Amino acid sequence: MTNPVIVRAVVAQDFDAWSQLWDAYNAFYGREGPTALPHEITRTTWSRFFDAYEPVHALVAESAGRLVGLAHYLFHRSTTQIAPSCYLQDLFTAEAERGSGVGRSLIEAVVERAASAGVARVYWQTHETNTVAMQLYDKLAERSGFVVYRKLI
Repeated sequence: MTNPVIVRAVVAQDFDAWSQLWDAYNAFYGREGPTALPHEITRTTWSRFFDAYEPVHALVAESAGRLVGLAHYLFHRSTTQIAPSCYLQDLFTAEAERGSGVGRSLIEAVVERAASAGVARVYWQTHETNTVAMQLYDKLAERSGFVVYRKLI
């Protein structure tokens, strides 16, 4: 029997468990060891979740009393629509829980919160090698066809 997944807003007491998921998420994308995010970024990111003036929000997925996933999202304006957009910036499921519905539950919870806030669009991106996650994403949303470019300065 599978334990139910509860998606909820992050609370201050979640920091240790959240940071383990956060570290695993960053390692998944190669941000570990010498390329790891500085602790200042992690602490600042965490503090933004609790600042009412920040547009950045965090949800966690809990199962059997432990955190098994996270989602970070933010609201922003757009030049192509009046209503704000919601960018699902980070989504991660603990490796042992993948395929159990955690990612889907987190995405659906972000969509619900965005709809409640009057948002017209939720979007996200992933690395082209993240083919397992893309199988889920293809069921939940449409690919925009846009390619992301970035220039670090």
